[in-house]
Amino acid sequence: MPARIYKPSRNAMQSGKGKSKEWFLEFERDAAPTADPLMGWTSGDTSTQVKLQFETQAEAEDYAKRNGIAYTVTPVSPVRLNKKSYSDNFKFGRTTLWTH
Repeated sequence: MPARIYKPSRNAMQSGKGKSKEWFLEFERDAAPTADPLMGWTSGDTSTQVKLQFETQAEAEDYAKRNGIAYTVTPVSPVRLNKKSYSDNFKFGRTTLWTH
């Protein structure tokens, strides 16, 4: 079963970098889940529920190599900073009206 190694992106609701420093190894689904004929519950491989946490990308790759797990590494997306200034709300020549 293939796995994916990735570093999660920041939470969109926060400006901090909490919980975004670790790397995760997560197993990918081989086949779609099937419905159990008796109970009607969806069944499938439970390894997709496993999410391993590592401090570095190298540690995650070493773990996958030691255990014979095929893996792909998702590259880290660059962080784009939007510089904002409070004084821009009051500058002369502003195109939109400032409201409270």
